[in-house]
Amino acid sequence: MLKAVIFDMDGVICHTNPFHSIAFQRFFAKRNLNPTQEEYAEHMYGKNNGYILSHFLGRKIEGEELALLENEKEGLFREIYKDEVNPIRGFMEFFAKLKSEGLLTAVATSAPRANLDLIIGALGIGNQMQSQLASEDVSKHKPDPEVYLKSAANLGVKPENCLVFEDSFSGASAGLNAGMKVVGVLSSHTKGELPNCDLYIDNYEKLEIATLLSLFD
Repeated sequence: MLKAVIFDMDGVICHTNPFHSIAFQRFFAKRNLNPTQEEYAEHMYGKNNGYILSHFLGRKIEGEELALLENEKEGLFREIYKDEVNPIRGFMEFFAKLKSEGLLTAVATSAPRANLDLIIGALGIGNQMQSQLASEDVSKHKPDPEVYLKSAANLGVKPENCLVFEDSFSGASAGLNAGMKVVGVLSSHTKGELPNCDLYIDNYEKLEIATLLSLFD
């Protein structure tokens, strides 16, 4: 039985990846680096900042240096995105349907807490999210299932009664590794670039609660 829906944020609630690309372009330009869009697609979307920075800077970035560089880049993102917050088509109406059905809802992102607060705050749905977890709340990043298992625990729901919305290979893998059903949101990747999900959507328009419930039959 479906009891809770857990959303990733970037590429799932809002299509933020183009704005993250702009932020990274400015960040790397200061360091005389100019990654291509193909490189961003392969090594940025759905990845944590530790991996992204280590890959593009060509050495292991961790600890205090990671915190400083991450703060710089994410600060650029928030400055760029603060007046651009716009949910994926149909999300707000779909979210309202979930709440009208009495389903628990949560957000589980690899992004920093400040990004979560910006986006969820701008959409005005924070008080309807029974759990909100960001990168600071876990020790292991996706595809490890920690963030989803912690979300289920916060909600008081068993993993098998949770449905995850994800847009990246690592994120969808994390949901599946947690023993949850997964909907692949095709905002940044194709079906072939994601693991085998229980359902795929381009956006939330025409997505019915009955369709989700049928995944648990």
